[in-house]
Order: sequence, then structure tokens, then C-alpha cells
Amino acid sequence: MAFSTASMGRMSMSAKIRYTDERLGRLKVIRDFLPPPEDLVFRDKGVKVTIALSKRSVEFFKGEARKHNTQYQRMIRRLLDAYAEHHSRRLTTRSTRTRAG
Repeated sequence: MAFSTASMGRMSMSAKIRYTDERLGRLKVIRDFLPPPEDLVFRDKGVKVTIALSKRSVEFFKGEARKHNTQYQRMIRRLLDAYAEHHSRRLTTRSTRTRAG
């Protein structure tokens, strides 16, 4: 899928995406760092946002939340927090290195 930066700002949620059969380039497999669903049940202070999720994802989190007697929104929030924390550490580590030359 290829979009110019200018066209990205004008796309709406109902705009059709045109997929192409082009090469993906060099791919890198990364270690799975996301926590299992049962680790997503802790409470944390948050900021309210509006987000559209796929029906499949919401149904998955609702089912897992029922199993663990918690709210599905809380589990989604913890998943996003874990993702942000993981990538924030990588950026901090990377930004403190000095370049040679």
C-alpha cells in the first residue's frame, strides 16, 4: 500500500484503500514482547480518547475480560501502555548513544 504524505491527511475512514502487489523489502522478525491477556488487568490513571477498533479485537478483549473478571477497556489500555513503554525504552537507549565520526 503506498500513499503520499499529502494524501494521508485527506483520507477519511470510509475511503477505500488500494492494495498493490509490490515487494515488502527486507523484513525483520522481532521477539514477541506483548504481555499475555491476564497481565493486562491492573489499574492505571488514564486520559479519555475515542478510537475505532475492529469488531474482532473488541470481541476478543471482552471475552478475555470476562475470564479474568475485569473490564475490556482496561485490558486494551494496559496493552497500549506495555507497547509504549517497550518502545520508549528503545528510543531512550538509542538516543543516549554517541556517534563516532
